[in-house]
Amino acid sequence: MAKRRRVNTTKHEIIQVASEFFFDVGYSATSPRMIAEELDISTGNITYYFPTKDHLLAVIVDMLCDFQWSMMEQEANEGYSSVMAVCLELMAMASMCENNQIAKEFYLASYTSPLTLELIRRNDAKRAKGVFAKFCPDWDDEKFAEAETLVSGIEYATLMTTTDSAPLETRIAGALNAILQIYQVPEELRKEKIRKVLSMDYREVGTRVLKEFKEYVEKTNEETLEELFRRKRRRKFREEKDDFEEHKES
Repeated sequence: MAKRRRVNTTKHEIIQVASEFFFDVGYSATSPRMIAEELDISTGNITYYFPTKDHLLAVIVDMLCDFQWSMMEQEANEGYSSVMAVCLELMAMASMCENNQIAKEFYLASYTSPLTLELIRRNDAKRAKGVFAKFCPDWDDEKFAEAETLVSGIEYATLMTTTDSAPLETRIAGALNAILQIYQVPEELRKEKIRKVLSMDYREVGTRVLKEFKEYVEKTNEETLEELFRRKRRRKFREEKDDFEEHKES
């Protein structure tokens, strides 16, 4: 990386450089000092915005969750309530981790950091409600949140491979079947979606997700990043308001 010298380093520039290091060097190999030296600033400038490396990871994971889901919905082409998009997302993550050790470390760090795991579970529980509510008509938000604790464990086990792990295709099929069962998807539909996923060039999809996300972060500017944060704050406010109204009525 070429050293970047800035008069006023912005929050989004720290995120961009951190993302480059996380995906090119590795999450564990990256230190706040390395990011600071790349930007020619002190580590204090970084900790002002991001107290720990996990806080930086959380922002990037939050961006990746939105980007990855949007890309999988387009890939699935089944509309908003897309069971296929859920299947494709796990397939893409598993194939990325299979072929790229640095990407694998990034995803495993995301699933083992309490800060980012909570974020992943919250995002995925909300999406699961939109996708699977028709199969689980009696479920409330709490039930979807409970289900997501199981689903995130299955996802982590699928990504966390050892020399004795089953082949990628077997892991993807088994994980998807278990996840779709949790959300009460009928057996024939489960089989159909899994067959469709495994017929795709999932390694190519995984490679493309990583490549396009890195390009997305690189092109993100201060205005678009702030707009992203504003949208998330508004969404969180609406969710908290809805929860309050729901508890008040009960």
